[in-house]
Amino acid sequence: MSCKRDDIFNAARNLIAECGFHGSSVALIADRAGVGAGTIYLYFKSKDILINELYQDIEKRISAFILEDYPGTRPIRERFVHLGTRLLTYFIANPLDFRYVEQFYYSPYGAAFRRDRIMGEPGTCKHTVYNELFEQGVSQQILRDLPLFVIDSLAFGPLLAVARDHTLGFITLDEHLLEEIIVASWDSIKR
Repeated sequence: MSCKRDDIFNAARNLIAECGFHGSSVALIADRAGVGAGTIYLYFKSKDILINELYQDIEKRISAFILEDYPGTRPIRERFVHLGTRLLTYFIANPLDFRYVEQFYYSPYGAAFRRDRIMGEPGTCKHTVYNELFEQGVSQQILRDLPLFVIDSLAFGPLLAVARDHTLGFITLDEHLLEEIIVASWDSIKR
């Protein structure tokens, strides 16, 4: 990735985390990145494309982090604990990424990504490790027989809420509390 593109991504992520999508004009992003607005359009045809590509860039980094040392052949609970722990650990270490992802995920921009991530076809890049884990858990009667959207919401909704509370300074997630939260999240989806 080019240095200017990186500067634009960082400026957009920081500004959107502070001001939201609507409060972050291309001119403000350009100013924060130290480039002209026209330079942004050399890399991205529109603000919407910039927003989506930035999300995809962050998602790739999150995925690489959570899949590091992933125990893919271990029991479902162990894999779930790994994924949840790594996800929260990433968000604690990267609060701006978390704030961006949270805004994206709950915005009209994120609706299609969420649908595709959860409903992705097996064997495609849209079929995630989460899908595989949840589908195996349901088929093996380890997890509740609920639609994937519900399992995903029960499993990761609380984790995102806790990450938000940590980012806002309402709580401090230490190792023990993190472990308790992951177990409670697991308990919400297991049979």
